[in-house]
Amino acid sequence: MADEKRYQQGLAKLSELDPNAAEHLKASFQSICPELADFIIAFPFGEVLSRDGLDFQTRELATISALTAMGNCQPQLASHIQGALRIGCKPQQIVEVILQMAVYAGFPAAINGMTTAKQAFEAEGILPPETA
Repeated sequence: MADEKRYQQGLAKLSELDPNAAEHLKASFQSICPELADFIIAFPFGEVLSRDGLDFQTRELATISALTAMGNCQPQLASHIQGALRIGCKPQQIVEVILQMAVYAGFPAAINGMTTAKQAFEAEGILPPETA
């Protein structure tokens, strides 16, 4: 397993987004590559997202931007949108970040991102900003 301190920091940070996320990660990869879940917990969450310099909300908005721009990460994008909502990001902030990606990543990426955001809002019982 990765460095225990980073791993524990990662568990704590990931739990802020979703208390069940680590358990789901471990179950997803247990039969094929359990180390992948450990790496995800220890490095992105334990090392990078736990750093000082940016608050967690800002980091999640940046993550939403990147996943939207990639255009092919809808499951991960949905998870990060739901997590961002749980840590206090506003639906309007998420919509604006995704809309901005139309300029930098193209309309197809923004359309996919906005569709994913709409589904994530619905899953969280949140009305889209324009109807809230």
